[in-house]
Amino acid sequence: MSQLKSLRFEDYPIRTFDKVRYSDTDRQGHINNAVFSVFLETGRVELLYNPEKPLYDKDSSFVIVNINLSLLSEIKWPGTVEIGSAVSKLGNSSINFVQGLYQNNQLVATAETIIVHVDNTTKRSKPLSQETRNLLNQYILKTEII
Repeated sequence: MSQLKSLRFEDYPIRTFDKVRYSDTDRQGHINNAVFSVFLETGRVELLYNPEKPLYDKDSSFVIVNINLSLLSEIKWPGTVEIGSAVSKLGNSSINFVQGLYQNNQLVATAETIIVHVDNTTKRSKPLSQETRNLLNQYILKTEII
């Protein structure tokens, strides 16, 4: 995951932001480390659950099975956090994401997350559709970093 440190926000094919809220701060006056995962979720959900083109099948959803988060620097209030996301690998039913969080053009965290497409009835993994795979292929990180 150390290779992710060399990526710039502009290198990610999916880019969005989130507002830092006062309620996100902790007793030390910076953003609580648990909130970093919320910012990462914002970056993934905009793609996975886009109401105009959802990637999940009917009666299915996406579940995180692994997340590896490296906290590199503080996030401060007030402000925004820029969230860069990319697909690094597609499995039969899984999607590997890499993400970077930035504040004021400084990398503050990196993450690798594996998400699995799950049938809501059986609670078992369900293969990604070819349509979903085709859409996700356009978000694969175009760099030799990964």
